Amino acid sequence: MSATLEEYLKTIYTLIAKTSSARVTDIAKELSCSKPSVNRAIKILKEEGLIKYESYGDILLTKKGIEKAKQIVKRHEILKAFLVQVLEVKEEVADKEASTMKYAISEDTIKKFEDYIKTIIDVDKLDCEYNPDSQKCKNCVKAKVKYKYTIKNEK
Repeated sequence: MSATLEEYLKTIYTLIAKTSSARVTDIAKELSCSKPSVNRAIKILKEEGLIKYESYGDILLTKKGIEKAKQIVKRHEILKAFLVQVLEVKEEVADKEASTMKYAISEDTIKKFEDYIKTIIDVDKLDCEYNPDSQKCKNCVKAKVKYKYTIKNEK
């Protein structure tokens, strides 16, 4: 699947999550593209069994479409988390760069990013409700990163 089609699928997924529906007009607006472009992408996504769609109706994701969209979103979020929480890139910049990077990096490399982030902060072992968008959580991660590097460099 091309990067462009993945962006369409991700957009459908996020629109449904936000507003519980996705329509051609919504997708065109979200991606700043034309309705004919959206219709071409919708046709391909439907042929690949990722969505269900009848002309002028809502677009629904199939089970296969939901799984694929979740993978795309996860890749994006892992890269964004690394850029924001480890490299301290501004969130808006990190979001744009993660969108581009996720297509240039293999699944193996994405997994290594994820594993690295987990060594810095083990979300499962926290006593709080970890929220990567919370400033408090970002500060906690920064403190853990600095502590980890301090300990590593002192050895």
